[in-house]
Amino acid sequence: AVPLDRLRDVAHETIAIGERHNVPALSFGHAGDGNIHSTFLFSPDDLDEEARADAACHELFELALRLGGTVTGEHGIGWLKRGQLPQQLGTTGYDLHLRIKDAFDPKGLLNPGKKR
Repeated sequence: AVPLDRLRDVAHETIAIGERHNVPALSFGHAGDGNIHSTFLFSPDDLDEEARADAACHELFELALRLGGTVTGEHGIGWLKRGQLPQQLGTTGYDLHLRIKDAFDPKGLLNPGKKR
């Protein structure tokens, strides 16, 4: 998600990122509220292409943060983007996030293994 006034920038840059990494870019969703879902397509049988798509995703995450947005929108951080949470929240914010999770779920029963 990015501020509405940066939506055009992220849409154009998503295509450029895909071109730089030689993977097709795809954006969809409900852009009217600043949520644009972008991804990069790859064949699951092509490990090199998958690695290029992964690198493109990381570049896209950095772009979203640089434009004042987040690495996720209304769906939450999710399994695939969990590694980006420290970058989005900063070290202090991420540590606080983990402490709150531990306070409410000290035995790690909710989403075990998915936050660290």
